[in-house]
Amino acid sequence: MLKRLGQELDSTNAMLLLKHANFPNPFKTELEYSCSARGTWNIVHTGFLMPEAHEIYVCAAGCLRGVVLTAAEMQASERFSTIEIREENVLEGNMEELLINGVSDILEQLPYRPKAVQIFTSCIHHFIGCDLKLCYQTLRKKYPEIDFTDCYMNPIMRKSGLAPDPTMRRQLYSLLHKRPQDSKKINIIGNNIATKKNSELYQLAESAGYQVTEIHDCKNYQEYQEMASATANICYHASGKPAGEMLLKKLNQKLLYLPLSYSYGEIQHWLTIYATYLNIMPPDWSEQIALCEDKIKQVKNLIGDTPIAIDSSATMRPLGLARFLLEHKLNICKIYADSFSQEEKQDFYWLQENYPDLQLFAISQIKMRMLPRESKSKIIAIGQKAAYFLNTPYFINIVENGGLWGFSGIINLLELLEEAFLTEKDTKKLVQIKGLGCGKI
Repeated sequence: MLKRLGQELDSTNAMLLLKHANFPNPFKTELEYSCSARGTWNIVHTGFLMPEAHEIYVCAAGCLRGVVLTAAEMQASERFSTIEIREENVLEGNMEELLINGVSDILEQLPYRPKAVQIFTSCIHHFIGCDLKLCYQTLRKKYPEIDFTDCYMNPIMRKSGLAPDPTMRRQLYSLLHKRPQDSKKINIIGNNIATKKNSELYQLAESAGYQVTEIHDCKNYQEYQEMASATANICYHASGKPAGEMLLKKLNQKLLYLPLSYSYGEIQHWLTIYATYLNIMPPDWSEQIALCEDKIKQVKNLIGDTPIAIDSSATMRPLGLARFLLEHKLNICKIYADSFSQEEKQDFYWLQENYPDLQLFAISQIKMRMLPRESKSKIIAIGQKAAYFLNTPYFINIVENGGLWGFSGIINLLELLEEAFLTEKDTKKLVQIKGLGCGKI
């Protein structure tokens, strides 16, 4: 029976006070809504970070629509191809033949020969037991000059096993070939957004004579392969950890997991671990902490008690950011997130104890489509989705923390908060740009 959703709609199941929320999943998993803020990356965007690689999607027509549009919006269609699965392919059982012949036909018709090919299979391949191992063996034998890797557009992986996002971040580095290691090389891995060069991750390594490389720095496939010569990989995004674990096993590259944090003590802890690996004395960070404190006082003097909302598309640690800003007397009023990582556990319980009436909104709960999107007064949003739900022109337009990390990252974020308060943005125009920061990779 259909029910008309009108003015009587309330926020039940879409909004909770923090005191009533459970960790790590405060909201039930039900019918989901995808809001129109589209700046977060998907597997197409991430795959294109591999230079001189060609993406091939092997899916049903309905599944292909979204990824085709993503490639077109990125102006990267020349690096992108599709193979359509039809009903007769399933009924006749020729899925292996379709994949092998389809990929071969694409490669023969391309005006260039790619150095690498990412083949994205879909859920139907796994439902019917397609022999993907045979497919890859055949293609590698037929085209020995090309590196092939298995990638997945598989929505059934979203709630169990390794989800599509961390899987793609892992496969992005799967084609690195073992080579002699250089003890003075380190990689930063697992990020869609490039780490800012002023980060302590760069400064500390360079002061010790190390070269730091991120995949965003690689202009061609040879430079990408040079990442295999590093002795260690830095990862600060939880979704990038599987990539680090894979490279530890495959290339014997040490994994330095240094999670994003807004806690001075935690940042110092990770930097001490980092300095120990670099075989240098951990610096005194008191000056950097003082700069952070001065900056947040400036921000407080500027924005006063202006309400601030945070969403999980902007940062991997929305609760940690909320805690940091609340500890410095800024007015955090809303947090938008469907769930939280285990790294947020202490921050969750601290906020629950100290700010029990803080409003927590779901992002994908179906009622979010209908709830009012007007703010009664000026409000600053940290993140596109909060800006969309609140219909505010005052927002920080970043995803995945915008490549910010450490004390320098906190200062840069506070500068963005000042800018967001002072300058209106065209929210509707900006949030509908798919894959913020992609451009033409």
